[in-house]
Amino acid sequence: MMNFEKLLTRPRVLQQLTGLSPAAFQTLLEAFGRAYHHDAQGQRTTPRQRRPGGGRKGALPTSADKLVFLLFYFRHYPTQETLAFLFGFSQGQACQWIHRLTPIVNQALGYQLQLPARQPAELREVLAACPGMGFLIDGTERPIRRPQDPHRRREDYSGKKKRHTKKNIVITDRPTGKVLGLGQTRPGSRHDKACADEDGYVFPGGSTLYKDTGFQGYEPDGVTTRQPRKKPRGKELTPEEKEANREISRVRVKVEHSIGGVKVFRIVQDTFRNIKEGFVDLVMETACGLFNLRLKSRPLT
Repeated sequence: MMNFEKLLTRPRVLQQLTGLSPAAFQTLLEAFGRAYHHDAQGQRTTPRQRRPGGGRKGALPTSADKLVFLLFYFRHYPTQETLAFLFGFSQGQACQWIHRLTPIVNQALGYQLQLPARQPAELREVLAACPGMGFLIDGTERPIRRPQDPHRRREDYSGKKKRHTKKNIVITDRPTGKVLGLGQTRPGSRHDKACADEDGYVFPGGSTLYKDTGFQGYEPDGVTTRQPRKKPRGKELTPEEKEANREISRVRVKVEHSIGGVKVFRIVQDTFRNIKEGFVDLVMETACGLFNLRLKSRPLT
């Protein structure tokens, strides 16, 4: 069975299985232990009959084992049957642990200040604290299973991806690539600009926002926007316009790198199988927080 004790002496394997370096794992583990303790206290409705740690040992006896379990699930997104086999319990127990531990890891990332802002007022404060005042915005889609309901099937069908998807708007910091803001999870049929308008982002005055043509016409107040120029119908761009487009693309590609870093966790890359209400949004927020933690833990060069 897979457990933390076996991985402790193999840091490279730990990173491959969980997506986090040993240093990042230990940082998250401390916050996870606090969050798990608070959750356990909140769930208890009767007085404890024995001391903490007493009784039969489960398949995930320590906080580190629980964290390895959930990070492995996020990183590789196996089926619950496979996950249960690797950790030594039933598929039903695997499902229960997934839904119990995901909010706790999310809370732990909140303790570490790694979660992206979700509300406009919160995002405005986060953006105002960034010294460079340069931001990048883009939309990202994640595949889901084909909905059985006809209305949802039409809503979730993405003409761009030619499949059923969920969409989020992502805002990153230009110098670091950190995911500062994450829009609400919406059906894949929604346009990027419409999603950004509904999220109601407010950017600090004097900041610069880099965007692609999916945000044509999106011009927040007090912000300088930079967007590649489209080729006119039947005409060609001038050499100066082509060079300006290349300069913008060199900057804007960083948001693509950040989204790719988030999707290292295959739960937001592969076709999403979980149908629990709200879980598709929770895992995207958590994956962004894990990416930010990975980014923070990288050695300085």
